[in-house]
Amino acid sequence: MDGNTTMKLRMALAGFALVALSGSIAPALAEVTTETVAAPAVASAAATSNAELPRFVPSTDTAAASIVPFQEAVVQPLPTEEEARDIGGGVASWYGREFEGRRTASGERFDPDEYTAAHRTLPFGSKVRVSRNGHSVVVRINDRGPFHGNRVIDLSQAAAEDLGIRSAGSGRVELAVLGND
Repeated sequence: MDGNTTMKLRMALAGFALVALSGSIAPALAEVTTETVAAPAVASAAATSNAELPRFVPSTDTAAASIVPFQEAVVQPLPTEEEARDIGGGVASWYGREFEGRRTASGERFDPDEYTAAHRTLPFGSKVRVSRNGHSVVVRINDRGPFHGNRVIDLSQAAAEDLGIRSAGSGRVELAVLGND
């Protein structure tokens, strides 16, 4: 085989691989003929036209038409109070504007106005009810910490403000896991 025919054969095989990955190879196989692969060699690669190359034709068979279109996820309600799992308590601290925009351990950017928190071991996405003096907020775990003292959770500035520990810097809280996203 000359170089041009070899190149066409490689391109046809690459096309088959791509089509196979997309789940519909039969129409592509029907489209690529022996004449396309064994077309006469052209003097230069620049002179090769796109008409000589194998083409993918979308399938019109019923198997491909039966694919279910994308559906949005159904938002699950948070577990009820009876389903909350108490995990004890301890001292909570907070972090705010000085960390705004930095990446958290989960990879998202920190926003001090969102109800998020850092915990050493809970999975990312866990919903945690943080309670103090009859007030509570629900935060989503998106970071790791705290890494100093006897603190059990680092809250975002918004959550700390709502619980009344922002001005003090820290305060005793009770924690209960509500679920994951």
